[in-house]
Amino acid sequence: MRQFVQRIRDNLFSKVDPAINKNKIEDVRLLYTELLISILTNTIYEDPSMSPWQLPEFEAANRAVGMDWPRTAHTMVGIARLRNLRDLLQAAIDEGIPGHVIETGVWRGGCCILMKGVLRANKDELRKLYVADSFAGLPPPDPTKYKDPADDPHHTYKEFIVPVEQVRKNFEAYNLLDENVIFVEGFFEDTLPKLNVNPYSLIRLAGDMYGSTIVALENLYPRLSPGGYIIM
Repeated sequence: MRQFVQRIRDNLFSKVDPAINKNKIEDVRLLYTELLISILTNTIYEDPSMSPWQLPEFEAANRAVGMDWPRTAHTMVGIARLRNLRDLLQAAIDEGIPGHVIETGVWRGGCCILMKGVLRANKDELRKLYVADSFAGLPPPDPTKYKDPADDPHHTYKEFIVPVEQVRKNFEAYNLLDENVIFVEGFFEDTLPKLNVNPYSLIRLAGDMYGSTIVALENLYPRLSPGGYIIM
């Protein structure tokens, strides 16, 4: 089944003459990425929320803006932010902004899967996608180093723990795992200073905590291409 879907996608993106059918190409890319977004947020099967402060049911309004923790969907950021991510990456490609792309804090990998889908739909084989996470949950707060409150509960949420093997499988389910998807495993203060990548055209920071965000910002922002995009 996966090979069949791959053949369909290859046909869609390879047999359109850009000089004649530019609008058709854009329409196909939009249809493909909109389908990805629907699957990544699981608005198709409407899986319920597992947020501790919400009723265990599907609420379309919450899912649209990323205000719940889906039980099975591959992202919790919601439809609006996924579309924004898609549009900014497409803009970076269309504007010729050089550089790779990265997300710091990936959970089940949904945003990264969408970014890889956009790259694949554009036949962009030069940009690498860096998938950075501890894949073991968030660190305890350290108020002596960062501005996180001592009682920050993020590290206690077991729902945030998604092993790297599971994220790889999620990529494979969309047939979007290849050699240009690079997994960066570990806490950001240990991995990002050693990540010798330059430049970036798009950076997405999703570390939830102040410490995780400032470490990523300090290490990655200086490598952002002029005109590139950073999402916080």
